[in-house]
Amino acid sequence: MTPSSSLSPGSLLNQLRQTTPLVHNITNHVAMTPTANTLLAIGASPLMAHAQQEIQEISTISAALSINIGTLSPSWIEAMQLAAMCAHRDGKPWVLDPVGIGASSLRQYACRTLLEYRPSVIRANASEVLALAGEMNQGRGVDSGDDGEDALERASRAAVALARAQNCVVAMTGRVDVVTDGQRQITVQGGHALMGRVTAMGCALSSVVAAFLAASLVGHDDTLHATAAALACYAEAGETAGQSAQGPGSFVPRFMDALYTLDADSTPLASRLELTDVT
Repeated sequence: MTPSSSLSPGSLLNQLRQTTPLVHNITNHVAMTPTANTLLAIGASPLMAHAQQEIQEISTISAALSINIGTLSPSWIEAMQLAAMCAHRDGKPWVLDPVGIGASSLRQYACRTLLEYRPSVIRANASEVLALAGEMNQGRGVDSGDDGEDALERASRAAVALARAQNCVVAMTGRVDVVTDGQRQITVQGGHALMGRVTAMGCALSSVVAAFLAASLVGHDDTLHATAAALACYAEAGETAGQSAQGPGSFVPRFMDALYTLDADSTPLASRLELTDVT
């Protein structure tokens, strides 16, 4: 894939680091610290806030929003709805992470109401994409799902259908990442198996996607390529960290260092991406 120079992963990473976008995160209890550290490592600025009384002020100063439904409560859902409404109203990019949506009716309700505010990107695993696309009634857990070839193809079709229905970009992450706007599809190769052994890796990735959206000029093309750029950087850092890690405990600090030291100019990030038209 050879995107224009301004849309290449390296250029977008440089732009992120130059602009240090402030990302408002309403994320789950487990993911708060890992998400904040990941955003700082890649060059963005994290802000965690879920009190309804400050959402509108926080939205005003933030460049992007990331919403993660991992640990819900009625008051948190209302805060998420308000934050999504503010982002939609103000034309700011926001990312929805529908963690474990198939696990409960409360999660499904939260996502249904949040989708009304048109997320820029939905970042999810295959089982979550299937649930959102209406092809699956109940998930087996937060990170579960068959990742065989047939299941991956079915989930990829569901991602395309979801992107078309919601008029957004869907980033389906797993063994192979798939990013689609319903018309085009970018596959992202890389990463490491240990990424699946560390909690909140996907949650933090959703916020990194929000940071890349904020750093780009968010049009239709930019959203697709900015999302793919975020995933390419994450995959590169994961692969680098996995080369020397002995297990999950040693993987995390190596991953943070790999994000922090990622050289946007010399690392061939674009080689991880393959762009195709969707038929």
